[in-house]
Amino acid sequence: QVQLEESGGGLVQAGGSLRLSCAASGRTFSSYGMGWFRQAPGKEREFVASVSWGGGATYYADSVKDRFAISRDNAKNTVYLQMNSLKPEDTAVYYCAAALRGYASIRRNEYDYWGQGTQVTVSS
Repeated sequence: QVQLEESGGGLVQAGGSLRLSCAASGRTFSSYGMGWFRQAPGKEREFVASVSWGGGATYYADSVKDRFAISRDNAKNTVYLQMNSLKPEDTAVYYCAAALRGYASIRRNEYDYWGQGTQVTVSS
């Protein structure tokens, strides 16, 4: 069983930055692929970014490319999402997810464990 806990969400003005963290339980964190997804009110949960088990491969949704950066620290069992140049349309609940397969997937159904989410609100 893997437990994931997100933190770092909050209210920020457009153009600002936030850094989300996701702390994972388990001794095999370094073997998981990790991803961030988000869900805005009335919308489907969508892919944001993912990173492979060793950090060598990363993928981003087109809407966040060049503004967001995903990284991981396997020694701390933590994955991060640095979000810069935030826009009101980035407002959503952000979820961290773990894929036991280890690669950086963009598909929601390839993730095995999910956190509870953290709210990000960007005001205009």
